[in-house]
Amino acid sequence: MKIYNTLTRRLEEFVPIEEGKVTMYVCGPTVYNLIHIGNARPMIVFDTFRRYMTYRGYEVSYVSNFTDVDDKIINAANEEGVSASEISERYIKECIKDMEGLNVMPATVHPQATQEIPSMIEMIKVLEEKGYAYRVSDGTVYYRTRRFKGYGKLSGKNIDELESGHRSEGHALKVTGAEGKEDDLDFVLWKPKKEGEPFWDSPWGEGRPGWHIECSCMSKRYLGDTIDIHAGGEDLIFPHHENEIAQSEAANGVPFAHYWMHNGFLNINNQKMSKSLGNFFTVRDIAARYDLQVLRFFMLSAQYRSPLNFSDELMESAKAGLDRIKNAVSNLSDIEKNGADGDVSEEEKNNLAEAARQRDRFNEVMDDDLNTADAVSVIFDLVRHANTTTKDGASKEYARQLKDEIVTLGSILGLILVSEEEVLDEDIERLIEERQQARKEKNFARADEIRDELLSKGIQLKDTREGVKWSRI
Repeated sequence: MKIYNTLTRRLEEFVPIEEGKVTMYVCGPTVYNLIHIGNARPMIVFDTFRRYMTYRGYEVSYVSNFTDVDDKIINAANEEGVSASEISERYIKECIKDMEGLNVMPATVHPQATQEIPSMIEMIKVLEEKGYAYRVSDGTVYYRTRRFKGYGKLSGKNIDELESGHRSEGHALKVTGAEGKEDDLDFVLWKPKKEGEPFWDSPWGEGRPGWHIECSCMSKRYLGDTIDIHAGGEDLIFPHHENEIAQSEAANGVPFAHYWMHNGFLNINNQKMSKSLGNFFTVRDIAARYDLQVLRFFMLSAQYRSPLNFSDELMESAKAGLDRIKNAVSNLSDIEKNGADGDVSEEEKNNLAEAARQRDRFNEVMDDDLNTADAVSVIFDLVRHANTTTKDGASKEYARQLKDEIVTLGSILGLILVSEEEVLDEDIERLIEERQQARKEKNFARADEIRDELLSKGIQLKDTREGVKWSRI
Protein backbone atom coordinates (compact mmCIF):
# COMPACT_ATOMS: atom_id res chain seq x y z
CA MET A 1 0.00 0.00 0.00
CA LYS A 2 1.38 3.39 -1.01
CA ILE A 3 0.13 6.58 0.62
CA TYR A 4 0.75 10.18 -0.34
CA ASN A 5 2.22 11.65 2.84
CA THR A 6 1.43 15.35 3.24
CA LEU A 7 4.37 15.65 5.63
CA THR A 8 7.00 14.51 3.11
CA ARG A 9 5.05 15.52 -0.02
CA ARG A 10 5.64 12.21 -1.71
CA LEU A 11 4.11 8.80 -2.24
CA GLU A 12 5.44 6.35 0.35
CA GLU A 13 5.11 2.65 1.04
CA PHE A 14 2.98 2.18 4.14
CA VAL A 15 4.93 0.45 6.90
CA PRO A 16 2.98 0.24 10.18
CA ILE A 17 4.56 0.74 13.58
CA GLU A 18 3.37 -2.72 14.58
CA GLU A 19 3.08 -5.39 11.92
CA GLY A 20 -0.50 -6.20 11.00
CA LYS A 21 -1.96 -3.24 12.90
CA VAL A 22 -2.92 0.33 11.97
CA THR A 23 -3.45 3.20 14.40
CA MET A 24 -5.39 6.01 12.79
CA TYR A 25 -6.81 9.31 14.04
CA VAL A 26 -9.29 11.28 11.92
CA CYS A 27 -10.49 14.74 12.95
CA GLY A 28 -14.25 14.76 13.38
CA PRO A 29 -16.86 17.53 13.20
CA THR A 30 -17.68 20.39 15.56
CA VAL A 31 -21.23 19.52 16.60
CA TYR A 32 -23.17 22.78 16.58
CA ASN A 33 -25.52 21.93 13.70
CA LEU A 34 -26.27 19.21 11.17
CA ILE A 35 -23.15 18.10 9.32
CA HIS A 36 -22.69 19.42 5.78
CA ILE A 37 -21.49 17.54 2.71
CA GLY A 38 -18.00 18.97 3.20
CA ASN A 39 -17.89 17.12 6.56
CA ALA A 40 -19.09 14.00 4.79
CA ARG A 41 -16.14 13.73 2.41
CA PRO A 42 -13.43 12.88 4.99
CA MET A 43 -15.88 10.63 6.84
CA ILE A 44 -16.49 8.62 3.66
CA VAL A 45 -12.90 8.68 2.38
CA PHE A 46 -11.22 7.51 5.56
CA ASP A 47 -13.98 5.04 6.39
CA THR A 48 -13.20 3.51 2.99
CA PHE A 49 -9.48 3.46 3.79
CA ARG A 50 -10.27 1.69 7.06
CA ARG A 51 -12.49 -0.85 5.29
CA TYR A 52 -9.82 -1.56 2.70
CA MET A 53 -7.05 -2.02 5.26
CA THR A 54 -9.32 -4.38 7.21
CA TYR A 55 -10.04 -6.31 4.00
CA ARG A 56 -6.28 -6.59 3.44
CA GLY A 57 -5.88 -8.18 6.86
CA TYR A 58 -4.92 -5.30 9.14
CA GLU A 59 -6.37 -4.73 12.59
CA VAL A 60 -7.36 -1.07 12.48
CA SER A 61 -7.75 1.08 15.60
CA TYR A 62 -9.71 4.06 14.31
CA VAL A 63 -10.34 7.11 16.48
CA SER A 64 -12.47 10.07 15.39
CA ASN A 65 -13.49 12.81 17.79
CA PHE A 66 -16.47 15.07 18.32
CA THR A 67 -15.54 18.65 19.17
CA ASP A 68 -18.32 19.41 21.66
CA VAL A 69 -17.08 22.69 23.16
CA ASP A 70 -16.48 25.59 20.82
CA ASP A 71 -17.54 29.19 20.16
CA LYS A 72 -20.06 28.06 17.53
CA ILE A 73 -21.66 25.61 19.96
CA ILE A 74 -21.83 28.27 22.68
CA ASN A 75 -23.36 30.79 20.25
CA ALA A 76 -25.98 28.26 19.13
CA ALA A 77 -26.80 27.48 22.77
CA ASN A 78 -27.18 31.16 23.64
CA GLU A 79 -29.46 31.71 20.65
CA GLU A 80 -31.74 28.89 21.79
CA GLY A 81 -31.44 29.62 25.48
CA VAL A 82 -30.15 26.14 26.29
CA SER A 83 -26.85 24.72 27.56
CA ALA A 84 -23.91 24.08 25.26
CA SER A 85 -24.02 20.40 26.21
CA GLU A 86 -27.64 20.17 25.05
CA ILE A 87 -26.64 21.52 21.63
CA SER A 88 -23.63 19.23 21.28
CA GLU A 89 -25.43 16.08 22.45
CA ARG A 90 -28.31 16.80 20.08
CA TYR A 91 -26.04 17.16 17.07
CA ILE A 92 -23.82 14.22 17.98
CA LYS A 93 -26.97 12.08 17.74
CA GLU A 94 -27.92 13.70 14.43
CA CYS A 95 -24.37 13.23 13.11
CA ILE A 96 -24.49 9.53 13.98
CA LYS A 97 -27.78 9.22 12.05
CA ASP A 98 -26.16 10.79 8.99
CA MET A 99 -23.10 8.57 9.33
CA GLU A 100 -25.39 5.53 9.38
CA GLY A 101 -27.10 6.81 6.25
CA LEU A 102 -23.71 7.20 4.56
CA ASN A 103 -22.77 3.69 5.78
CA VAL A 104 -19.82 5.10 7.72
CA MET A 105 -18.76 2.58 10.34
CA PRO A 106 -18.61 3.76 13.96
CA ALA A 107 -15.05 4.54 15.06
CA THR A 108 -13.28 2.24 17.47
CA VAL A 109 -13.58 5.21 19.85
CA HIS A 110 -15.52 8.46 19.38
CA PRO A 111 -14.05 10.67 22.15
CA GLN A 112 -15.69 13.97 23.05
CA ALA A 113 -13.59 16.97 23.98
CA THR A 114 -15.52 17.76 27.16
CA GLN A 115 -14.81 14.26 28.49
CA GLU A 116 -11.06 14.63 27.96
CA ILE A 117 -10.37 17.91 29.79
CA PRO A 118 -8.09 16.35 32.47
CA SER A 119 -5.69 14.96 29.86
CA MET A 120 -5.60 18.34 28.13
CA ILE A 121 -4.71 20.07 31.39
CA GLU A 122 -1.94 17.51 31.96
CA MET A 123 -0.43 18.08 28.51
CA ILE A 124 -0.54 21.85 28.93
CA LYS A 125 1.24 21.47 32.28
CA VAL A 126 3.97 19.41 30.58
CA LEU A 127 4.34 22.05 27.87
CA GLU A 128 4.58 24.74 30.52
CA GLU A 129 7.23 22.80 32.44
CA LYS A 130 9.26 22.37 29.24
CA GLY A 131 9.04 26.07 28.43
CA TYR A 132 6.71 25.70 25.43
CA ALA A 133 3.71 27.28 27.20
CA TYR A 134 3.20 30.37 29.31
CA ARG A 135 0.35 32.05 31.13
CA VAL A 136 -0.54 35.74 30.85
CA SER A 137 -2.31 37.94 33.38
CA ASP A 138 -5.89 37.19 32.32
CA GLY A 139 -5.39 33.42 32.70
CA THR A 140 -4.85 32.63 29.00
CA VAL A 141 -2.16 30.04 28.32
CA TYR A 142 -0.29 30.34 25.02
CA TYR A 143 2.03 28.05 23.10
CA ARG A 144 5.44 29.52 22.16
CA THR A 145 5.29 28.75 18.46
CA ARG A 146 8.82 29.86 17.61
CA ARG A 147 10.20 27.59 20.35
CA PHE A 148 9.21 24.55 18.28
CA LYS A 149 11.89 24.31 15.60
CA GLY A 150 9.86 22.16 13.23
CA TYR A 151 6.88 24.50 13.03
CA GLY A 152 5.60 24.73 9.44
CA LYS A 153 6.93 21.34 8.30
CA LEU A 154 3.47 19.95 7.50
CA SER A 155 2.05 22.99 5.70
CA GLY A 156 5.36 24.03 4.16
CA LYS A 157 4.85 27.56 5.48
CA ASN A 158 7.68 29.81 6.61
CA ILE A 159 7.18 30.66 10.26
CA ASP A 160 7.93 34.35 9.67
CA GLU A 161 4.97 34.52 7.26
CA LEU A 162 2.48 32.81 9.54
CA GLU A 163 -0.32 34.22 11.65
CA SER A 164 -1.51 32.57 14.84
CA GLY A 165 -3.48 29.36 14.53
CA HIS A 166 -7.12 30.30 14.97
CA ARG A 167 -10.15 29.38 12.95
CA SER A 168 -11.36 32.85 11.92
CA GLU A 169 -11.48 33.69 8.21
CA GLY A 170 -7.99 33.53 6.71
CA HIS A 171 -6.67 32.39 10.11
CA ALA A 172 -6.45 36.05 11.18
CA LEU A 173 -5.31 36.68 14.73
CA LYS A 174 -8.28 36.73 17.10
CA VAL A 175 -6.45 38.20 20.09
CA THR A 176 -4.48 41.31 19.20
CA GLY A 177 -2.24 42.98 21.72
CA ALA A 178 -3.27 40.73 24.59
CA GLU A 179 -1.43 41.79 27.70
CA GLY A 180 1.62 39.61 28.21
CA LYS A 181 1.38 37.79 24.89
CA GLU A 182 4.94 37.36 23.69
CA ASP A 183 4.43 36.85 19.97
CA ASP A 184 1.52 37.19 17.56
CA LEU A 185 2.34 33.68 16.31
CA ASP A 186 1.60 32.11 19.70
CA PHE A 187 -1.67 30.20 19.83
CA VAL A 188 -4.08 29.46 22.68
CA LEU A 189 -3.89 26.32 24.79
CA TRP A 190 -6.25 27.46 27.57
CA LYS A 191 -8.64 30.39 27.67
CA PRO A 192 -10.28 31.97 30.76
CA LYS A 193 -14.02 31.65 31.25
CA LYS A 194 -16.47 34.24 30.00
CA GLU A 195 -19.98 34.96 31.18
CA GLY A 196 -22.43 32.32 29.96
CA GLU A 197 -19.74 29.87 28.79
CA PRO A 198 -18.99 26.38 30.12
CA PHE A 199 -15.79 26.17 32.12
CA TRP A 200 -13.54 23.77 34.04
CA ASP A 201 -11.10 24.21 36.91
CA SER A 202 -7.41 24.29 36.03
CA PRO A 203 -4.07 25.45 37.50
CA TRP A 204 -4.54 28.65 35.46
CA GLY A 205 -8.05 29.38 36.67
CA GLU A 206 -11.52 28.48 35.46
CA GLY A 207 -11.79 28.25 31.71
CA ARG A 208 -11.73 25.87 28.75
CA PRO A 209 -9.15 24.45 26.35
CA GLY A 210 -8.20 25.84 22.97
CA TRP A 211 -9.27 23.89 19.91
CA HIS A 212 -5.99 22.29 18.86
CA ILE A 213 -5.05 20.64 22.15
CA GLU A 214 -7.99 18.24 22.17
CA CYS A 215 -6.81 16.11 19.22
CA SER A 216 -3.24 15.92 20.53
CA CYS A 217 -4.53 14.54 23.83
CA MET A 218 -7.19 12.19 22.46
CA SER A 219 -4.78 10.70 19.93
CA LYS A 220 -2.22 10.14 22.69
CA ARG A 221 -4.73 8.60 25.10
CA TYR A 222 -6.37 6.16 22.71
CA LEU A 223 -3.58 5.38 20.23
CA GLY A 224 -0.23 6.28 21.81
CA ASP A 225 2.45 8.97 21.56
CA THR A 226 3.22 8.07 17.94
CA ILE A 227 0.54 6.84 15.55
CA ASP A 228 0.60 5.45 12.04
CA ILE A 229 -1.80 7.83 10.31
CA HIS A 230 -3.42 11.17 11.07
CA ALA A 231 -6.06 12.26 8.60
CA GLY A 232 -8.62 14.93 7.84
CA GLY A 233 -9.66 17.55 5.33
CA GLU A 234 -7.12 19.67 3.48
CA ASP A 235 -8.43 22.74 5.29
CA LEU A 236 -7.05 21.34 8.56
CA ILE A 237 -3.40 21.22 7.47
CA PHE A 238 -2.89 24.75 8.77
CA PRO A 239 -3.31 25.74 11.48
CA HIS A 240 -4.95 22.78 13.20
CA HIS A 241 -2.68 19.91 12.24
CA GLU A 242 0.42 22.09 12.28
CA ASN A 243 -0.40 23.06 15.86
CA GLU A 244 -1.17 19.47 16.84
CA ILE A 245 2.32 18.47 15.72
CA ALA A 246 3.89 21.32 17.69
CA GLN A 247 2.01 20.40 20.87
CA SER A 248 2.37 16.63 20.66
CA GLU A 249 6.01 16.45 19.64
CA ALA A 250 7.06 19.08 22.20
CA ALA A 251 5.17 17.31 24.99
CA ASN A 252 5.97 13.70 24.08
CA GLY A 253 9.44 14.07 22.59
CA VAL A 254 8.70 11.69 19.68
CA PRO A 255 7.18 12.05 16.17
CA PHE A 256 3.41 12.49 16.29
CA ALA A 257 2.31 10.62 13.14
CA HIS A 258 4.29 8.80 10.46
CA TYR A 259 1.77 9.49 7.67
CA TRP A 260 -0.57 12.44 7.12
CA MET A 261 -3.50 12.01 4.73
CA HIS A 262 -5.72 14.89 3.59
CA ASN A 263 -8.72 14.86 1.28
CA GLY A 264 -9.23 17.68 -1.22
CA PHE A 265 -11.77 20.47 -1.05
CA LEU A 266 -15.41 20.08 -2.05
CA ASN A 267 -16.84 22.86 -4.22
CA ILE A 268 -20.46 23.48 -5.19
CA ASN A 269 -20.97 24.25 -8.89
CA ASN A 270 -17.29 25.28 -9.03
CA GLN A 271 -17.67 27.67 -6.10
CA LYS A 272 -16.64 27.41 -2.47
CA MET A 273 -19.54 26.20 -0.33
CA SER A 274 -20.89 29.11 1.68
CA LYS A 275 -24.17 30.04 3.34
CA SER A 276 -23.79 33.58 1.97
CA LEU A 277 -23.72 32.19 -1.58
CA GLY A 278 -26.78 30.05 -0.95
CA ASN A 279 -24.93 26.88 -1.94
CA PHE A 280 -24.57 25.33 1.51
CA PHE A 281 -25.96 21.79 1.77
CA THR A 282 -26.24 19.55 4.80
CA VAL A 283 -26.20 15.78 4.43
CA ARG A 284 -29.85 15.89 5.48
CA ASP A 285 -30.60 18.23 2.54
CA ILE A 286 -29.15 15.66 0.15
CA ALA A 287 -30.99 12.80 1.88
CA ALA A 288 -34.27 14.52 1.04
CA ARG A 289 -33.47 14.09 -2.67
CA TYR A 290 -31.23 11.04 -2.93
CA ASP A 291 -30.39 7.83 -1.16
CA LEU A 292 -27.22 8.70 0.77
CA GLN A 293 -25.51 5.76 -0.93
CA VAL A 294 -25.56 7.97 -4.04
CA LEU A 295 -23.66 10.68 -2.15
CA ARG A 296 -21.12 8.11 -0.97
CA PHE A 297 -20.71 6.76 -4.51
CA PHE A 298 -20.30 10.30 -5.83
CA MET A 299 -17.59 11.07 -3.26
CA LEU A 300 -15.66 7.90 -4.14
CA SER A 301 -15.84 8.50 -7.88
CA ALA A 302 -12.88 10.88 -7.55
CA GLN A 303 -9.43 10.27 -6.07
CA TYR A 304 -9.59 11.55 -2.51
CA ARG A 305 -6.81 14.18 -2.81
CA SER A 306 -8.40 15.78 -5.87
CA PRO A 307 -10.76 18.74 -5.56
CA LEU A 308 -14.33 17.55 -6.03
CA ASN A 309 -17.13 19.55 -7.60
CA PHE A 310 -20.69 18.90 -6.48
CA SER A 311 -23.62 19.63 -8.79
CA ASP A 312 -27.10 18.28 -9.58
CA GLU A 313 -25.85 16.98 -12.91
CA LEU A 314 -22.97 15.07 -11.30
CA MET A 315 -25.24 13.64 -8.62
CA GLU A 316 -27.67 12.41 -11.26
CA SER A 317 -24.76 10.80 -13.06
CA ALA A 318 -23.66 9.14 -9.82
CA LYS A 319 -27.19 7.88 -9.24
CA ALA A 320 -27.33 6.38 -12.74
CA GLY A 321 -23.95 4.72 -12.23
CA LEU A 322 -24.88 3.21 -8.87
CA ASP A 323 -28.23 2.03 -10.26
CA ARG A 324 -26.38 0.30 -13.09
CA ILE A 325 -24.29 -1.67 -10.59
CA LYS A 326 -27.30 -2.50 -8.44
CA ASN A 327 -29.28 -3.68 -11.47
CA ALA A 328 -26.47 -6.02 -12.45
CA VAL A 329 -26.42 -7.48 -8.93
CA SER A 330 -30.20 -7.84 -9.00
CA ASN A 331 -30.07 -9.65 -12.36
CA LEU A 332 -27.43 -12.02 -11.01
CA SER A 333 -29.64 -12.66 -7.96
CA ASP A 334 -32.49 -13.62 -10.28
CA ILE A 335 -30.26 -16.03 -12.19
CA GLU A 336 -29.00 -17.44 -8.89
CA LYS A 337 -32.61 -18.30 -8.02
CA ASN A 338 -33.88 -19.32 -11.45
CA GLY A 339 -30.86 -20.28 -13.54
CA ALA A 340 -29.66 -23.69 -14.63
CA ASP A 341 -28.79 -26.23 -11.97
CA GLY A 342 -25.55 -28.16 -12.10
CA ASP A 343 -21.84 -27.47 -12.17
CA VAL A 344 -20.16 -24.39 -13.58
CA SER A 345 -19.24 -24.96 -17.23
CA GLU A 346 -15.69 -24.65 -18.58
CA GLU A 347 -16.60 -21.39 -20.26
CA GLU A 348 -18.01 -20.07 -17.01
CA LYS A 349 -14.85 -21.13 -15.18
CA ASN A 350 -12.82 -19.04 -17.63
CA ASN A 351 -15.18 -16.14 -17.11
CA LEU A 352 -14.79 -16.43 -13.33
CA ALA A 353 -11.01 -16.42 -13.77
CA GLU A 354 -11.37 -13.12 -15.62
CA ALA A 355 -13.49 -11.77 -12.75
CA ALA A 356 -10.74 -12.79 -10.31
CA ARG A 357 -8.23 -10.83 -12.39
CA GLN A 358 -10.49 -7.79 -12.04
CA ARG A 359 -10.37 -8.24 -8.27
CA ASP A 360 -6.58 -8.23 -8.44
CA ARG A 361 -6.73 -5.01 -10.43
CA PHE A 362 -9.06 -3.54 -7.81
CA ASN A 363 -6.44 -4.27 -5.16
CA GLU A 364 -3.71 -2.71 -7.29
CA VAL A 365 -5.51 0.60 -7.75
CA MET A 366 -6.59 0.76 -4.11
CA ASP A 367 -2.98 0.11 -3.10
CA ASP A 368 -2.06 3.16 -5.17
CA ASP A 369 -2.99 5.81 -2.59
CA LEU A 370 -6.59 4.68 -2.25
CA ASN A 371 -7.53 5.32 -5.87
CA THR A 372 -11.27 4.79 -5.47
CA ALA A 373 -11.99 6.41 -8.85
CA ASP A 374 -10.19 3.57 -10.65
CA ALA A 375 -11.65 1.05 -8.20
CA VAL A 376 -15.14 2.14 -9.27
CA SER A 377 -14.05 1.65 -12.90
CA VAL A 378 -13.03 -1.92 -12.05
CA ILE A 379 -16.51 -2.59 -10.64
CA PHE A 380 -18.06 -1.20 -13.82
CA ASP A 381 -15.84 -3.56 -15.85
CA LEU A 382 -17.11 -6.44 -13.73
CA VAL A 383 -20.68 -5.31 -14.36
CA ARG A 384 -20.07 -5.28 -18.12
CA HIS A 385 -18.49 -8.72 -17.83
CA ALA A 386 -21.51 -10.01 -15.89
CA ASN A 387 -24.05 -8.55 -18.30
CA THR A 388 -22.21 -9.94 -21.33
CA THR A 389 -21.62 -13.44 -20.00
CA THR A 390 -25.14 -13.99 -18.67
CA LYS A 391 -27.25 -12.45 -21.43
CA ASP A 392 -27.92 -15.88 -22.95
CA GLY A 393 -28.40 -17.59 -19.59
CA ALA A 394 -26.03 -18.96 -16.97
CA SER A 395 -25.82 -21.48 -14.17
CA LYS A 396 -26.97 -20.61 -10.68
CA GLU A 397 -23.50 -21.20 -9.25
CA TYR A 398 -21.82 -18.97 -11.84
CA ALA A 399 -24.27 -16.15 -11.08
CA ARG A 400 -23.72 -16.55 -7.35
CA GLN A 401 -19.94 -16.38 -7.61
CA LEU A 402 -20.02 -13.43 -9.98
CA LYS A 403 -22.50 -11.58 -7.77
CA ASP A 404 -20.29 -12.21 -4.74
CA GLU A 405 -17.31 -10.66 -6.56
CA ILE A 406 -19.21 -7.45 -7.29
CA VAL A 407 -20.85 -7.24 -3.86
CA THR A 408 -17.55 -7.86 -2.08
CA LEU A 409 -15.72 -5.10 -3.96
CA GLY A 410 -18.66 -2.78 -3.45
CA SER A 411 -18.72 -3.49 0.28
CA ILE A 412 -15.02 -2.53 0.53
CA LEU A 413 -16.09 0.88 -0.78
CA GLY A 414 -18.97 0.87 1.71
CA LEU A 415 -21.59 0.48 -1.02
CA ILE A 416 -24.70 -1.53 -0.20
CA LEU A 417 -25.45 -3.38 -3.42
CA VAL A 418 -27.93 -5.91 -2.07
CA SER A 419 -31.15 -4.11 -1.24
CA GLU A 420 -32.58 -4.18 2.26
CA GLU A 421 -35.67 -5.80 0.80
CA GLU A 422 -33.61 -8.71 -0.54
CA VAL A 423 -31.98 -9.19 2.86
CA LEU A 424 -35.34 -8.99 4.53
CA ASP A 425 -36.74 -11.56 2.10
CA GLU A 426 -34.05 -14.00 3.22
CA ASP A 427 -34.97 -13.38 6.87
CA ILE A 428 -38.64 -13.89 6.10
CA GLU A 429 -38.02 -17.17 4.30
CA ARG A 430 -35.90 -18.38 7.21
CA LEU A 431 -38.65 -17.58 9.74
CA ILE A 432 -41.32 -19.17 7.55
CA GLU A 433 -39.23 -22.34 7.32
CA GLU A 434 -38.81 -22.31 11.11
CA ARG A 435 -42.58 -21.88 11.51
CA GLN A 436 -43.28 -24.80 9.18
CA GLN A 437 -40.94 -27.00 11.20
CA ALA A 438 -42.66 -25.91 14.43
CA ARG A 439 -46.04 -26.86 12.97
CA LYS A 440 -44.72 -30.29 11.92
CA GLU A 441 -43.52 -30.80 15.48
CA LYS A 442 -46.94 -29.62 16.74
CA ASN A 443 -45.25 -26.71 18.50
CA PHE A 444 -48.14 -24.41 17.68
CA ALA A 445 -47.17 -21.86 20.32
CA ARG A 446 -43.84 -21.24 18.58
CA ALA A 447 -45.54 -21.18 15.18
CA ASP A 448 -47.92 -18.51 16.43
CA GLU A 449 -45.01 -16.52 17.91
CA ILE A 450 -43.29 -16.46 14.53
CA ARG A 451 -46.51 -15.45 12.78
CA ASP A 452 -46.95 -12.57 15.24
CA GLU A 453 -43.29 -11.55 14.90
CA LEU A 454 -43.65 -11.32 11.13
CA LEU A 455 -46.91 -9.46 11.47
CA SER A 456 -45.16 -6.88 13.68
CA LYS A 457 -42.67 -6.41 10.83
CA GLY A 458 -45.48 -5.73 8.39
CA ILE A 459 -45.47 -9.25 6.88
CA GLN A 460 -48.74 -11.17 6.55
CA LEU A 461 -48.73 -14.97 6.12
CA LYS A 462 -51.37 -17.00 4.31
CA ASP A 463 -51.49 -20.79 4.32
CA THR A 464 -52.56 -22.12 0.90
CA ARG A 465 -52.61 -25.51 -0.87
CA GLU A 466 -49.40 -24.47 -2.65
CA GLY A 467 -47.71 -23.66 0.64
CA VAL A 468 -47.22 -20.54 2.72
CA LYS A 469 -47.52 -17.22 0.90
CA TRP A 470 -46.50 -13.90 2.36
CA SER A 471 -47.13 -10.30 1.51
CA ARG A 472 -46.25 -6.86 2.88
CA ILE A 473 -49.04 -4.95 4.58
